[in-house]
Amino acid sequence: MEQSRNLAQLVALLLGLLGCLGALARDSEFQHHRYEDMVRAMFAVQNECPYITRIYSIGRSVEGRHLYVLEFSDNPGIHEALEPEFKYVGNMHGNEVLGRELLIQLCAFLCQEYRAGNHRIQQLIHDTRIHILPSMNPDGYEVAARQGPEFNGYLVGRGNAREMDLNRNFPDLNALMYYYEKTSGRNHHLPLPDNWEQQVEPETMAVIKWMQNYNFVLSANLHGGAVVANYPFDKSRDPRIRGRVTSAASPDDKIFKKLAKAYSYAHSWMHEGWNCGDYFDEGITNGASWYSLSKGMQDFNYLSTNCFEITLELSCDKFPPESALPREWLGNREALVSYIEQVHHGIKGMVYDENNNPIGNAEVAVSGINHDVTSGPEGDYYRLLLPGTYTVTATAPGYHPSTSTVTVGPAEAIQVTLTLGTHTHHVYMNTPGLNHGPLKDPITYQFTHTHCPSLSYKHTHICAPTFPALHSKAVTNKQVKEP
Repeated sequence: MEQSRNLAQLVALLLGLLGCLGALARDSEFQHHRYEDMVRAMFAVQNECPYITRIYSIGRSVEGRHLYVLEFSDNPGIHEALEPEFKYVGNMHGNEVLGRELLIQLCAFLCQEYRAGNHRIQQLIHDTRIHILPSMNPDGYEVAARQGPEFNGYLVGRGNAREMDLNRNFPDLNALMYYYEKTSGRNHHLPLPDNWEQQVEPETMAVIKWMQNYNFVLSANLHGGAVVANYPFDKSRDPRIRGRVTSAASPDDKIFKKLAKAYSYAHSWMHEGWNCGDYFDEGITNGASWYSLSKGMQDFNYLSTNCFEITLELSCDKFPPESALPREWLGNREALVSYIEQVHHGIKGMVYDENNNPIGNAEVAVSGINHDVTSGPEGDYYRLLLPGTYTVTATAPGYHPSTSTVTVGPAEAIQVTLTLGTHTHHVYMNTPGLNHGPLKDPITYQFTHTHCPSLSYKHTHICAPTFPALHSKAVTNKQVKEP
C-alpha cells in the first residue's frame, strides 16, 4: 500500500514536471517572437526556474520598451567573488533576428537541462553568472517584423526608432588607444569623452551603464548577414585603409583568435569557412581586415571595461523564415554553451592588503601583454590567457606591487592571490590648537591613496585627512583613507 502511494506521488511529480516543461517549450518554440512574445517567453523561464534565474531591465528603448536581461546563477542577483560574469547580447541590429531567437531558445534550454540534472549545465550555472539580453534593439525589430522575412529589406529595421545604427553609436576609444600606443599611455579603461551621454542613443546608454555596473569578463554580440566569428579590433589603425587589406590586432590578439575559434569549431559549419558566398579561414576574421568601422560595441568593451567581446555573424539571411530556426538552433547550440565555458580559462584571484582586506580597482598586468585588467569592488580579478607561463603584477595607489609567476594550463583558470604591502609615510606637521611647536618625532600613518595625485608629506594638509587625537609621539596601525 505504501509503495503504491509513493509510486502515485512520483508519477504525479513527473507529470507536473512534464507539464511545466511543456508550457516552457510552448513559449520558446521555434517561431519569431514579437516583443510581447519575447517577454512572455523570458518570464516563463523565470517562472519554471525561479531559484537560478532573475529578470531585470537595464533601461528602455526610444519607444519605451524594456531592455530585459535574464540572469542565470545559483545566487541570482548577487556577485560572488571568484565567479566570473558573462553576457550575451542579441538583436543589436533590429533586422538581424536569428541571435534574438537563439538566445530565447538558450534561456529555455539552460532551464530545462538544469532541471533535468544535466551535470555540465548545472556546473556552468553554479560557477558562472550568465546574463542574456535577447534584444538590444526591440524598436528596430518591430519595424523589421512588420515587413516579415519574405519582404524584409537589407536595412529595414536595422537602426533604432530614430534610425540610428547602434553599432556605430558607442564612444570612439580606438583613436585614443592608437595614440596611447605611440606615447606609452594608458592601455585599459580609457576615459570617456566629457559629453558622451549627449551623443549616444538610449539603448546604447543602457548597455554602457550595464557594463559599468557589472564586472563582465567575456561577452559575445550576435548578428546576421554572414557566418563568421569576428574579433577586435574593428577599427583600422590607418584611417586611409579600407577593405580587406590589413588587420588591426589588439594586444590580446592570440586569445581573441582562440575565443573566435572556440565558437567557430563548436558550430556545425562556421569553421568550414565557405559561407554566404564568402570565405573566412577557419570561420574567423579580424574585424578591421574584413572592413573597418568606428564606434562599435565590440572594441568599446575591450577598451572601456575588463570585458573581452567578439561579434558572431550567424546567418546569411538576416531574417530567416521560421522553418530555418530548428536547424540554426542545432547548429549553434553547442557553440553557445561552449563559448560561455571559455570564461573559465586563464587566471583569476583576489587582491588583498596585508590585513586580508580586498582591494578594489587594483591594476593587474601580465608581462608582455600591453592590456591590464582591474579588480572588482570585492577585490576579485579575472584575466583570460592562453596556456603558458606568465609574470603577473598587481598594483594599487598607496601599496607596494605584488608579482607572481604562474603557469596556465588548458583547463580551469589558475587561482592566484596577490597581496599588496602598504606604504608607510612619515608625516611632519604643525597641529592647530595645541600649545607646542612642530613635533620633533614623526607621526606614522598608513595611507591608502585613492585620488590625491600629488602629495607633499611635509605639509600641514594632506588631502584633508582626519587625524586621530595626538596622545603620543608615534601613532601606528592607523589606516587613514583619503577623502
